[in-house]
Amino acid sequence: MLPTSPLPIRTECPPGTCVCERESLLSDPAGDMRILLLTRMEEKKLIARIESISSYADLQHMAERMQAQLGIVVKIAPGAREVRTVRGLTIELLERPGLCKKIRQTIPAAIRKCLDRNPEIVYAILDAHDLFGDM
Repeated sequence: MLPTSPLPIRTECPPGTCVCERESLLSDPAGDMRILLLTRMEEKKLIARIESISSYADLQHMAERMQAQLGIVVKIAPGAREVRTVRGLTIELLERPGLCKKIRQTIPAAIRKCLDRNPEIVYAILDAHDLFGDM
């Protein structure tokens, strides 16, 4: 029997398409269920909000809010090789139970779209990782 929640939770993915471990998260009474609050409608709002980010400070604030409200940890860093385009950045979400495969793809894609539109954010990310140093 699934625990009832006053808030709507994300519907389960079709069998065999996702490895989010939703059932094990629901059956664990000590599990962090915040990620399940990201319904498909809320996911669309989140993606739209991420795509509208216009500054590095706003990107950091959004990442902090996702971690605080949903438990999603976003890591953005320069790739192992040189960074010539936005594709050279590594954008990943840390693994955790309940994090749907689709969300693992759509959030980094939305961040890349935002970075494509705002190259000054990319420069700020590179500067934050000391690639430009003290010039």
